[in-house]
Amino acid sequence: MFKKKLVTLSSMLLAATLLTACSGADVIGKTAVTSFDKFLGAMEQQVSFDEAKNSWVIKTPTGEFFEYSKDFSNTISDAAVEFDAAPFIEAGLDTTKLPEVDYVYDPSTGRIRMPHALSEDEFKYTGDATAIDTFKKIVDTNRDVIGYHEELDHYGIALGGGNMFEWAKDMSKNDKDMVIVLNPQPFIDAGVDPSAVEGWVFGKVKVKDDSGKMVEVDKLLKPFDIQ
Repeated sequence: MFKKKLVTLSSMLLAATLLTACSGADVIGKTAVTSFDKFLGAMEQQVSFDEAKNSWVIKTPTGEFFEYSKDFSNTISDAAVEFDAAPFIEAGLDTTKLPEVDYVYDPSTGRIRMPHALSEDEFKYTGDATAIDTFKKIVDTNRDVIGYHEELDHYGIALGGGNMFEWAKDMSKNDKDMVIVLNPQPFIDAGVDPSAVEGWVFGKVKVKDDSGKMVEVDKLLKPFDIQ
């Protein structure tokens, strides 16, 4: 069973190599909110609230989920992605070789869930909260996990271990409006040929490392053009 664990310094540094953040006026943080609000509007029919998980759920056109908790203080998982395991199994995945805590395979549903703990922050609201209200709380309390990915012109939430959920800064100018980004190495270690995972794109993505230098890293991408 997944038990909540706080983000370590090493995982935060890893996130920093993938999503470039800024300080001062925090233009990235502010624009991340406005762009996410527009993204939620475009995805309105695919956004719901799961009472049992106390989380907002964004469902992709092909059935993947991205979830983020309404209150980090009383949920086990603050954010998570979930997807069909079948393409990975067909590409060689031995589900028993995945790290058990961070990659939860449910044989009854055939899905993999990747839960992630961000903090223990309690979110308090005035009136009924909306999905964008909760996102604003995340930006206010967990700013370090929100960043801008220059290569794809995306904002995103770092989910630890090189995994993330991203959305386009401007959907009218981007054919990748939403992207689930996975670190392929744990899947490779569990037997997967990443180039053979149907429906996912395996390739190199340019990012800034912690020194500001552009480097290429391997990623598995699930992109969507929704607008």
